[in-house]
Amino acid sequence: MFDNASILITGGTGSFGKQFVRTLLANYQPKRLVIFSRDELKQYEMQQQFDHPCMRYFIGDVRDKERVMQAFKGVDYVIHAAALKHVPVAEYNPTECIRTNINGAENVIRAAIEHRVQKVIALSTDKAANPINLYGATKLASDKLFVAANNMVGADVPRFSVVRYGNVVGSRGSVVPFFKRLIAEGKTELPITDAEMTRFWITLQQGVDLVLSGFARMYGGEIFVPKIPSVRITDLAEAIAPGMPHNIVGIRPGEKLHEQMIPRDDSYRTLEFDDHFVITPAIKFMDQDVDYSRNRRGEQGKPVEAGFYYDSGTNPEFLGVDSIRELHASIGL
Repeated sequence: MFDNASILITGGTGSFGKQFVRTLLANYQPKRLVIFSRDELKQYEMQQQFDHPCMRYFIGDVRDKERVMQAFKGVDYVIHAAALKHVPVAEYNPTECIRTNINGAENVIRAAIEHRVQKVIALSTDKAANPINLYGATKLASDKLFVAANNMVGADVPRFSVVRYGNVVGSRGSVVPFFKRLIAEGKTELPITDAEMTRFWITLQQGVDLVLSGFARMYGGEIFVPKIPSVRITDLAEAIAPGMPHNIVGIRPGEKLHEQMIPRDDSYRTLEFDDHFVITPAIKFMDQDVDYSRNRRGEQGKPVEAGFYYDSGTNPEFLGVDSIRELHASIGL
């Protein structure tokens, strides 16, 4: 699919973008691989790391509709990863979060339609399910925009889908490097928001693989949700710093005790596959009658039970302290 194709990643200098580029260059021969982001320093640094002839570095902001339009010329596939995603920062700067996460999403959609991109996958977050913070609310709005965009194009291209997953192990801004920095600074205790807190846990490579498989599976309008384990924040702290005392500091503005990826209210339109779930569109596309229970790969899904929800606190799979250490060691943390 990606051989001799032009692929663009918004927010491509982030943790996901780098891993996606690394994976794509190792397995495919793209014609162009465009990194669209607003930070010239990060682009310069990434260019030193990835100097393949197919690489293109495009300075721009998803808020800037004209610049997005320019960047999308001749592009076949788009991964929309650009977002303002720090929960407390979004609470204190709501307008900036809205401009990037909602207005930026609309610019991406319009540019993709204008330039007849083939497929678009937008990255979402567990915080978009029953959101209580502004970041989650903006990503829920973004998800709705991308799903509804399929109705705007009718039987034409692009097709738009969404991939939703939880906290990425070791990504920029995640708790693991934060804890390690505190340890390196000689701190004698780790700050824990709440002893009962849980989170979904996914590696960068798993996130990249989910997006790659999403392009092969999608009809358009799906929200893909992986089956991934949860971790308890206390187990995570113990895995990183055995025996170190914890200081309970309280939940930050906009945080949840447990995260959801599929709310109970979406159970009636959720399908379960072997390694993932699909939330089907809440709206019916006028030109299509898609059977989402069998994806384009031929994989068969089945409806979940009424009232089903996917929550990090009730997830049947948890990583214990030893498993967390093994996972971190396997990815070099």
